[in-house]
Amino acid sequence: MTLPPGTPDLEVLDLLVSVAELGSLGAAARRHGITQPAASMRIAALERRLRLRLLDRGPTGSALTDPGRVVVDQARPVLAAARAFTSAVAALRSVDLPKLRIAASKTIADHRIPHWLAALRAARPEVTVALEVGNSRQVEAWVQQAHADVGFVEGPHPPAELASRVLGADDLVVVVGRGHAWARRRKPLTVRELAATALLWREPGSGTRDTIWELLAADAEPCSPAAELGSTAAILTTARTGAAPAVLSRLVAGAALASGELIEIPLADAVLTRKFRAVWRRRSPPADPGDLLIRYAEKFEQNPGPR
Repeated sequence: MTLPPGTPDLEVLDLLVSVAELGSLGAAARRHGITQPAASMRIAALERRLRLRLLDRGPTGSALTDPGRVVVDQARPVLAAARAFTSAVAALRSVDLPKLRIAASKTIADHRIPHWLAALRAARPEVTVALEVGNSRQVEAWVQQAHADVGFVEGPHPPAELASRVLGADDLVVVVGRGHAWARRRKPLTVRELAATALLWREPGSGTRDTIWELLAADAEPCSPAAELGSTAAILTTARTGAAPAVLSRLVAGAALASGELIEIPLADAVLTRKFRAVWRRRSPPADPGDLLIRYAEKFEQNPGPR
């Protein structure tokens, strides 16, 4: 079945409805992003096509004629149906767009994911990415429960329940605020001294905490925390006050160290590092675009210089 001759375009019907709603051709033209003369020409063409006078044009605005009101009443459900059709088609397209659900530990999410996603976006702009952020144990749980396709975690060991790939290493540093006694210390700190000190710790499940705890526990029972804080931002703020030392990623502490707000205390008998890893379910190895994101992450970590 074809449309009958003289069927108007939807755009000009929408313009006519705007004139009815706003009371003037000028206002309707602005709503549709066209000039007033262009709007007037389109309405005039519609009147010729329908062989009806739709508007009474006057110095104070434009008013619908009786036939114009009937045409507007008939146009409104047609335009609503067209909008519903367009929305349904857009929804169908969105179902077919590739999606990637990722989860990342807080340090990785703040300092690495933006770079990795920029590379993925440049190569695959059609991919929709959803990111969840938590500590490393939370990320592993989300991946195991299939709430995320790929996870990115930090810590000393790979998770036993998941497949993983090392992406790179991250340095950890002991830091204190300028008001702390260690800020005037001249000799390096030993691991035993660090273990005997009440530190600012992340919450259980943090990859940073796991790495530090494993190192200290190998030498002595670590002292009870000065505080357990749920974010690196909270630890940074507290450490700046000089309340207690903290062990942080150099990625996190770098700006405060450069400004002198924090002082790095070198260790005499250990190097603190932890691994960045991609993790996934063993029976669901990452396919494109997850695999592509992991490869971009590996490439970045091989040369993570200034971006």
